[in-house]
Amino acid sequence: MKLNDFTAAMEKIAPKELAMDFDNPGLLVEPDHDAIGRVLVALDCTPAVAREAVEEKADLVLTHHPLFFCPVKHMRYSDPATNAACLLLRNGIGMFAAHTNLDAAQGGVNDTLCELFGVRDTVAIDEGLGRVGMLEEAVPMEAFLRTVETKLHANVRFAGERTAVVKRVALIGGSGASAIREAAEQKADVFLTGEVKHSDAIDARTLGLNLIVAGHYETERVVLEPLIRRLQNECFDVQYNLSRADASPFTRL
Repeated sequence: MKLNDFTAAMEKIAPKELAMDFDNPGLLVEPDHDAIGRVLVALDCTPAVAREAVEEKADLVLTHHPLFFCPVKHMRYSDPATNAACLLLRNGIGMFAAHTNLDAAQGGVNDTLCELFGVRDTVAIDEGLGRVGMLEEAVPMEAFLRTVETKLHANVRFAGERTAVVKRVALIGGSGASAIREAAEQKADVFLTGEVKHSDAIDARTLGLNLIVAGHYETERVVLEPLIRRLQNECFDVQYNLSRADASPFTRL
């Protein structure tokens, strides 16, 4: 497959116009060749993932989180912002990212979370990034918390009323503070996200919104395997491998 064919497939799955203004999706590191036969898929292009790409002889690394959010004035192995990119460039490997456009896209991060937790009849919130919808049946908050921990393999934090009943769920993978007020306005029984600040949790409680914080990595990594399946349907002559080196920077106690 040619590089242009891959980028066209990703544009179909996660159109770039869905990305937020601050974002930096797309082809961020161009490979030194046009033929794409092996793609390593990860949430982040860390140095460990870049080294894995070299070992696996990948042509391209596909990630959710982009590199280069800020202007790059130098390329140094000693700089965490450019270390992974240096490794890729030295070995002729490219990197492509689909970030907030994959959050918002149909079948993207937040639709995958909805499917995982059985959230139906959804509407978009937070400029299309998040979702709010209904469970088929109401469940006790404690039971919903256990389900989140089990399905996301996460240590969750909770702010709210443990005796509450959950029927209407708002969610957004990754950093979800910007959706707190809208989730409350949508009368959600609970808002599930990856990370918020201390003050954001206070805001949620002031608004009467129950809040589950389940980890940035944990709430977004769920999209990677469905993304691979969709790409296999679009580009079936490419081998897609889920990274073994990709991991949350935090460990569970």
